[in-house]
Order: sequence, then C-alpha cells, then structure tokens
Amino acid sequence: MPTLDDFEALLRHTGLLADGQSLPVVTRDRFDSEAEGAGVLVGNDTVLALSLRSLGLMSLPESLGELIHLQRLDVTENQLTSLPESVGRLRHLKRLGADDNQLVALPESLGELSALEQLFVDGNRLTAFPTGLERLIRLQRLDARRNQLATLPESLGRLTGLEDLRLGRNLLTSVPESLWNLTNLQTLDLGENHLESLSDGIGHLSKLRMLDLGHNALTAVPESLGDLTGLSGYLYLSDNRLTSLPASLGKLRALRYFNATDNQLRTLPDTLGGMESLIELRLYDNQLTELPPSLGNLANLLELHLKNNALVSLPESMGRLRSLRKLSLENNRLTALPESLGGLTRLVELDLRNNRLGALPESIGGLTGLVSLDLRGNRLRALPASIGDLPNLEKLDLRWNKLSSLPGWLERLERRGCTVFT
Repeated sequence: MPTLDDFEALLRHTGLLADGQSLPVVTRDRFDSEAEGAGVLVGNDTVLALSLRSLGLMSLPESLGELIHLQRLDVTENQLTSLPESVGRLRHLKRLGADDNQLVALPESLGELSALEQLFVDGNRLTAFPTGLERLIRLQRLDARRNQLATLPESLGRLTGLEDLRLGRNLLTSVPESLWNLTNLQTLDLGENHLESLSDGIGHLSKLRMLDLGHNALTAVPESLGDLTGLSGYLYLSDNRLTSLPASLGKLRALRYFNATDNQLRTLPDTLGGMESLIELRLYDNQLTELPPSLGNLANLLELHLKNNALVSLPESMGRLRSLRKLSLENNRLTALPESLGGLTRLVELDLRNNRLGALPESIGGLTGLVSLDLRGNRLRALPASIGDLPNLEKLDLRWNKLSSLPGWLERLERRGCTVFT
C-alpha cells in the first residue's frame, strides 16, 4: 500500500525490516494483545490500525496523515520527542497509544481528532496539554501519568465524556475547579503529585468507583468525599499529612479497599463501621492509639493492617470480624488482647511482634484456621496451652520474650510439622 511506503522505508533504514519486506499484516487479536513490533490491520483494502511498538523510533513521517481511515495507532515505547502535526488529519482515529516515549509536547492538531476515545501518553516529558484538547468531545480515557505536568487547564473540565482520567506522578500542586464538572468519571488518579488541598467540589463526581489521592501533601480531605457513594473499588489516601479522617467516610458502604497508610492519624471516626463492604483496610504507619468499636461491623473484612502505630488496646468488637484472614499488629504498644479475639476462626496469619504483651488469652486456642503466629519481641512469661492444639499452625515464633520455661506441647507441635522459633 503506497501510504505505508514511508513507514517501510523508515524501518528498512533502521534495520527493522529487510529489503523487499513489507509491514506484516496482523489479526485483530494480535493487535489487541499489544505485542511488540510492527504490524498493520487491514480491512476493505484500507489500513485500520498501525502498530510500531518498542522499535526505538525517533520520528514518524508526515505521511502518517494520509492514513485517513486509521482507527488505532500504537507507537508505545519508542524514543519519539514529537508526533507529526499531520496526525490531526486522522479523523477516524479512536485510540492513540504513545506511552513511554520522550514527548515534550503534543501537536496542536490533536484537537482535530473528533473521533478519539482513548489517549495514552504515560511516561513522557509533557509539561502541558495542547490548547485544542477540550475539542476531543468523545474522549473517554486519558492517561498522562509519569510526566512533568505542573498545572492543568480549566478547559479540561469540558471533556465531560471522560470516564477514566489518570494524572498520577506529575508535579501538580492544585487542580482546577472545572475538574469536578467531569461527572461521568469512574476512575480518577491524582496520586504521586504535590497536592496540598482539595475543594468540596470533588463530591460532585458521583459515578467514581476508584479514587487515588495517595502520595501527595494533603493535610485534610473534604467532608464531601463521603458523597462519593459509588466508590466500590479503591480509595487511596496513603502517604499524605492527614491527622484525621472525615466522619462522612462512613457513607462509603460499597467501598472494598481503603488505604490511609503513612499519615499522622491519631484517631479514626466512629462511623468507620459503616464501610460495610470493605475486604481490605490498611492503616499502618500512623499514630493511632485506639480503634473505634464500630470496627467490628466490618463483617466482610479479610485483611486488617495496623502495624507501626501506638495502639495500647483493641476493642472487644474485633471478635466480630469473622471473615478476617490476616491481622497485622506488629510494632504497637499492646499490653493485652481481648478474649473475643478467639472468635476469629478464619484467621490464617496473626502478627503481634514487638508489642508489650505480658500474657495471651486462653481463647487464642479458638483460632483454628491459624497458620502463622508471630509473637516475637513481647514480654510473655508463659503461654496458653491451647496454642498447642491449633490444628493448622505451621509457624510459631516466640523469640525475644521472657518465657521462664518452654512448655512440653511445643515438641508436639514440632513433631507434626510446625516450625517453632524460640
């Protein structure tokens, strides 16, 4: 096909295509698999898709604009510093993939791509979006992570068809108020920037299912976060400067994964128990001294991560977490455990190392699903005999305690295959 001559000549010049060889025609399945290399997808004697992935290309020919029926263009993982202005003539283009290049800017003609639905420009050197970006009214997904964007244009808020916006790992210190006009968003990634605050306007994004605000400089999050009742995937607030969480988070009844690690949280709202769909809760590396009793309402919770806090006790209500499989409590200040803990019959892993425990409740023998029990670095002088009857225990670590003597049932555990460290 004449319109591909320049591409074939470019690939021959770089040794990626042998003399006389043409660009290979590939199936739609192979194109969808995003395999490395060159290939074209053809239909009715026209080029519908062009892949030039991972070929080390430093430029593309202007004749790209002659592929007027092109619907998909993939130039991922090359060394491109720019795209030709002629790309604006590809009026049927629906997907443009240019991740992991060295693009310093996108062509102004990009705004002419009236059919574009997906734009991928992760891992480049972009400092701004082209002024015509707001004309991409059919755009549903925009990925621009790992760039050097310091600001976003107000006009971004006109892309009201966006469902997925990923701007993580840039240099953003703020976002425009117009961003909250994107009410069709289902995924919003603003993580790994330098955001210090967010306005209440974020509460307008009622269709959000996943929200990443982690690794910023937020000292607070707005109460309106609780209005995002559609959040069902994840909410990342990790690695900020938060000292508290809004009570409104208790309204996030569909949320399954919540991460607020590496902050300065001292307390948790009593409403936490309203997040009834949670299966994983990560709150480690904070300054928590206590947990709200409502925590026991999280009946679907599978993993609870609370290491590196300042907890001195646990609420009795924790015994109601009957689905829990992993409980991480290392490096706290616990002096005792509630008797109710023995009701966690599905618990597989319990880590209590480096606390101040002087004794364990006899009810610990009720943890019949327990595989690993880490008690290192406590102040234990004796152990409940019920530990020796735990049927599934494979690892028991007792090092760095104050045991006056080793109970005989430890040998029984070892004989049936449990590894015991003393």
